[in-house]
Amino acid sequence: METTSVIEAAPPDRRDPRRRLRRRGSVADWLGVLSALLVLVIVFAIAAPYFFTVPNLLDIARQIAVTAVLGAGLTFVIITAGIDLSVGSAVGVTAFVAVSLSLHGVTALVALPAALAAGVVVGLVNGVLVAGLGLAPFIVTLAALTYLRGVTYVGTGGTTLFSTDLGYAAVGSGVVLGVPTPVLVMVAVFAIGGYLLNRTVFGRWVFAVGGNPEAARLAGIPVRRVLVWVYVLSGLCAAIGGVIASARLQSSVPDLGTGYELSAIAAVVLGGTSLMGGRGSLTGTFLGAAIMGVLVNGMTLLDVSSFYQQIIQGAVIVVAVALDRLRSRRAGAGPA
Repeated sequence: METTSVIEAAPPDRRDPRRRLRRRGSVADWLGVLSALLVLVIVFAIAAPYFFTVPNLLDIARQIAVTAVLGAGLTFVIITAGIDLSVGSAVGVTAFVAVSLSLHGVTALVALPAALAAGVVVGLVNGVLVAGLGLAPFIVTLAALTYLRGVTYVGTGGTTLFSTDLGYAAVGSGVVLGVPTPVLVMVAVFAIGGYLLNRTVFGRWVFAVGGNPEAARLAGIPVRRVLVWVYVLSGLCAAIGGVIASARLQSSVPDLGTGYELSAIAAVVLGGTSLMGGRGSLTGTFLGAAIMGVLVNGMTLLDVSSFYQQIIQGAVIVVAVALDRLRSRRAGAGPA
């Protein structure tokens, strides 16, 4: 407890020079991603005149909202050197919960919190299995990816469920002062997440656990509790993504969210968060998601075949992982 008080009272940069170096590294990482994003925007603005228009830019922001929100939760998990492969299936389950309640006459004011609670339960189960039983995050969340998808198919009966609740639909397709509601939700998630990661003791603990879990334990940090909470946050963000996606479609599709986990992980890694843990930022994750969105939107406007788009997106993921490897070697965090 005494160590905790010291951590709370001391300015983080004075307390730990390594943290200052990691922060500098993270800023340099997302500045590099920002430069790549600006280059993409310029290229597509020249090649496709409609690209750099307000309606299209808002459409890009709306398109990346779900991936970015999932990436926000995953950033916490990956900074602790973990992984959560279940977020795509959690999107499907939470969408099913919200839409099925809506179909039974439950108002959006009740259906939405219930969906968020379902996401928290998914994250809590993952966190307890990883932190409490010491199981590998990859195995736990891979299993969750499978059984949660099964739950969705059983619940929906393999068919699409439609919601007629206009209040629920407004979450996905509404507009406030000209800005789509999914974009506002995304901004709120990143603002709260950024505060949590950069301005609280919990955020410092997340970095400490990812940097060296044994040292964090010896310093008095409740490592297991931190790990449970990061998976809960990931489940909550997956639920928010599921609500946005299903509200926009006004339906729950059995395979909703399939593949979202790969896009979200790509956005996180592309944004400079290390798969080795101990390093990352939500700003980088947002920029990574923006790059993926701009790439897809620009290629669509240029009439690039969807098959080639998948190849290019796969190449971007490989490049992102390779860059992460190079960063880890430079930081001395990985094998030389």
